[in-house]
Parts: sequence; C-alpha cells; structure tokens
Amino acid sequence: MPDSPVAALLRRLLRAVCRVAPLLVPALANAATGSLPEPPAIAGVPIDFILFALMLLGVALFHHHTLKVALTGLGIITLFKVLASPFAEGAGMEGLIAHLGHEWVLLANLLGLLLGFALLSKHFEASKIPAWLPRLLPDDWKGAFLLLVMIFVLSSFLDNIAAALIGGTIAGVVFRGKVHIGYLAAIVAASNAGGSGSVVGDTTTTMMWIAGVSPLSVLEAYIAAVAAVAIFGIPASIQQQRYSPIVRESPAGIRIDGARVFIVALILLTAIIVNVVVNLRFNAWSGRFPFIGAAVWIALLACVPLRRPHWEELPGAFKGSLFLLSLVLAASMMPVQKLPEASWHVALGLGFISAVFDNIPLTALALKQGGYDWGFIAFAVGFGGSMIWFGSSAGVALTNLFPEGKSVFAWLRAGWHVALAYVVGFALLLVVHGWTPDAPHRLDSGTRHIPTATEGANR
Repeated sequence: MPDSPVAALLRRLLRAVCRVAPLLVPALANAATGSLPEPPAIAGVPIDFILFALMLLGVALFHHHTLKVALTGLGIITLFKVLASPFAEGAGMEGLIAHLGHEWVLLANLLGLLLGFALLSKHFEASKIPAWLPRLLPDDWKGAFLLLVMIFVLSSFLDNIAAALIGGTIAGVVFRGKVHIGYLAAIVAASNAGGSGSVVGDTTTTMMWIAGVSPLSVLEAYIAAVAAVAIFGIPASIQQQRYSPIVRESPAGIRIDGARVFIVALILLTAIIVNVVVNLRFNAWSGRFPFIGAAVWIALLACVPLRRPHWEELPGAFKGSLFLLSLVLAASMMPVQKLPEASWHVALGLGFISAVFDNIPLTALALKQGGYDWGFIAFAVGFGGSMIWFGSSAGVALTNLFPEGKSVFAWLRAGWHVALAYVVGFALLLVVHGWTPDAPHRLDSGTRHIPTATEGANR
C-alpha cells in the first residue's frame, strides 16, 4: 500500500535530519563543555530555520493534515534543538526545560483564550443577535463592508480573537453559512487592523506601552490601518456579495436571549479589565501566570448556572488550538538573537515575516533593540499575520469555525487584497507621517521593564 503524502513528507524530514547529523558533532562537544555555540548552519542558514521552513511548507501543502504536520515538525525541531542547537536559555534538556518554563504562560494564555472564546462565540450565536442584525445592515455589498468596519472598531478595545469570532459568527448567519475565503481573510485582517493603533487592542501594542512607548506613538498606525480596511474591505465585500448575498430580512419572531448577551458581555469585560489591570498594576507577575486566559474561564464557568455552554465545541477548538500552539512553540525555539539595524525597510519586512512567524518575540526583539518608529512596527506585526490563515491566532480561531479557510494557497488567491492593503497602507503611513524613530537608547535605559516573548496572551 503506497504511503500517504504526509507520511512521505515526514520520512523526508527525518532523512534530512540524519543527513545533517555529521554537522552536529562540534555543537554536541560544545554543549558538553557547557558553552553555547552558534547554531549549526548550512550555507550560512541555521538548520533550525530550515526545519521550521519545511514545517511551514508541509502545513501549506497538506492543509487537510495541518495538525499532524505541525506536531511532527515540532517534535523534529525539539529533538534537533536538544541534540545540537542550543536554546536561548541553555543547551540540551536543561535548556529545553528552562525554555518551556519561560513559554508556558504564553501557551496557556493562548489555549485559554482560544477555547474560551470558541464557547463565547456559540453563546453569542445562541443569543440571536446575529440573526437580528441584518435589519441594521444594508442589503448589498455595503452590508458586508459595514460588518468589517464593526469588527475593526470592536478590535480596537477587544481581543482580536474575540472580535474575529464575533464577526465570523455574524457572517455565518447573515450569509446563510456560505462565507467566501476572501471574506474570511478580510474578517481576520479587520480584527488585526483594529488593534494595531490601540495599546489595549493587541498584545504587541500592549507590550510597547509597558516598555515605555507612548500610546500616541502607536496611534499613528491607524493611518495605515484605516486605509487598509478600505483597500481589502471593498473587494472582499463584493466577493462575498457575489458568492452568497446578505439576507435582506431577519426571520420573524426573533427573541434576544438576554442571559446569553449578559454572559458574552461579562466575559469580554472581564478579559479587558484583567488585561489592563495586570499589565499596568501587576506587570512583574504578567509573565508568571496566564491571568487573562484564566479570567475568561472563571467568568465562563461562573455563568454556567445561567446558560449551559456548548461543550461539544471544545474537541474541535482544541485541535485548532493545538496546531497554533505547535507553531508558536516551534517559532519560539528559533535563534533570532538580533534584528538588522532599525529602519522602515526592516519594519516592512517584519510584517511579511509575521505572516509565518510569531509576532510576540519579534516585537520583544524590536523593543530591546530600539530605534524604531513604533507606529510602523505596530501596524506591521499586528496586520502582517493576516496574509496567511495561520499567521495570527485570530485566523486560526476563525478557521476552526470555517475549516475551508485552512489552505494557504486558497487564502492567498482569494485574499490577495489583504497583502495589497498591507503594502499600500504601509506606504501611505510612510508618505503621510514619515519615519520618525525613537532614539535607540530610549528603551535600553533600564528604567522600564521590557517584556519577553512570554508576556502576551494573543497575537
């Protein structure tokens, strides 16, 4: 019986590891003596990055087996790191344990938010608000565009995962369950764009705020973000209207479930308050416990007597969450010790990198380096992940609701307008505002705490 394509890919990955084994002897010797060597490389490219690229390629090619490919890739990368390439925290098993000790808070927060907001989206759907909303929306492509604007506004003060799931839940109702992949990409893009100019709208901008960046410095990102919404929103809305037009009238006799509306509002308000309070008042503890993920679940469980959550949604949401956690953990192991000298060219490139690479460690590195215009960084790392479905946690959460979106090639082909919006929005910000970087020493003075990659809850 012939091997499946996934099995063949995994076998090739294992063979690749075996071929580079002779290159690992010097690294193993250094690890044994306690020193931390440079990671093994082929033609100047660290093997860590080659393995990570193969992992992402496998996800792109075998989108029906993304979890299996991601878990296998994570296993191979972890084994390679333990045997040959040191972690930032040290070499070998001790380095792995120390690394997991640093990353567990981020992973736990992500898991708590993804699972919690999956249940929240079902509460929202069962509240009947999505079925009632069509009476407020225009009955042509402008209705689809207005929905994207609503998602953008929600995400300016709300977690981007929640904003994307709420938007996706509404879209599933008003478009009768038929949502175009290009419009799915636009929902993710709107949720990410909305948080890019607000220090409470995205983990990366919150990290900048904690590190001493003024909220006004981040606000300039909205110059690019607002333009981007128009650039991707209009063609995406036309795509959706042609694919499945918005319903003209909401069904008669709809009764809003006030208890479920209360539950949704309580969970969202809890997440916002805990995020702000922990980051402003208890920042020293933010990297030690998954406060936001835990708070969402406490609020969710406290409301069980009012309405039963849709527990049956958890297995599917857990699989999607495990996929994202595998990518985030693998990305955290990459040897990204420093970035090139700060410039707008580097900021532009970070947006494209964020489509395949966790933007939290990229932001932390930029903060440590200093010398950037933080509005550009906020837009780049916040919006850039929208270009691929797994480039942000909002995309992974939304494709758990709409599995047809889990195809890199379909996402890029149908969501071409998102990449265009990123480039045009960035260029507009450069022309209108100009590159006005902070002094490189500003965030290195030691007077402010600089967050690590663990100090965030969502992408």
